[in-house]
Amino acid sequence: MLGAFRQTQVSLGGLLWKTPWKLSPTRKANARKRLKRVDSVIEAVRASGVECASLVKALELPKEHEMPARDKYTVFTRHARGYRKGIHKVPKWTRLTLRTNPTGF
Repeated sequence: MLGAFRQTQVSLGGLLWKTPWKLSPTRKANARKRLKRVDSVIEAVRASGVECASLVKALELPKEHEMPARDKYTVFTRHARGYRKGIHKVPKWTRLTLRTNPTGF
């Protein structure tokens, strides 16, 4: 069919932007690298002698090597079966600090 109502990839195949259900090893390595870079920036700001409320909060967060794998790659959610979902399912997950979870999870 031609014109405004022709079939497209979305209408033929369903969802066009598919998200994998688990992180690939490369994406896991990039996530670890990102966490390490954030840790180095926090350490550099601490070493510079600057004092502010956000630095105090950042120093309370666990470092990358202190976090278990479960916390590195998943986050707490009430709606999932095991109360966890992959970190890559969170919108803008590369820009958010997702290092803490509720106690017990």
